[in-house]
Amino acid sequence: MAFDPHEMMREHEADNAPYVPLGGTRAERVQRLQVGLFGIVAMVLLIGLADIVISRAQQTEAITVPDAAPTVEPTETAAPRDPLSDAGVVPELPAEPTPTTSASPSPPPTEDLPPSNAQLQ
Repeated sequence: MAFDPHEMMREHEADNAPYVPLGGTRAERVQRLQVGLFGIVAMVLLIGLADIVISRAQQTEAITVPDAAPTVEPTETAAPRDPLSDAGVVPELPAEPTPTTSASPSPPPTEDLPPSNAQLQ
């Protein structure tokens, strides 16, 4: 049996289903239009509010004093003290440290040793 599209269309026409337009009813179209317009208006108001906030922040930054002047003049600070040595708890250290001779270790003689890449016997 072969497939006949005209036969399918006749069966579909036989149904008594009401015709519904693709765009929906008039009330649905009006509701979609209202929601869309409300969204556009909300975005415009949000962008306007952001612009107002940014411009106010720039104006406030422009009129503020960049660096406030100190109210008290700085004074010289005293040399740091060591309270333990002042109390006599820590022994006095000599003014000049005594030089110590540190003998640098000489490298071990390598005459008797085979080179490091030599094969082991």
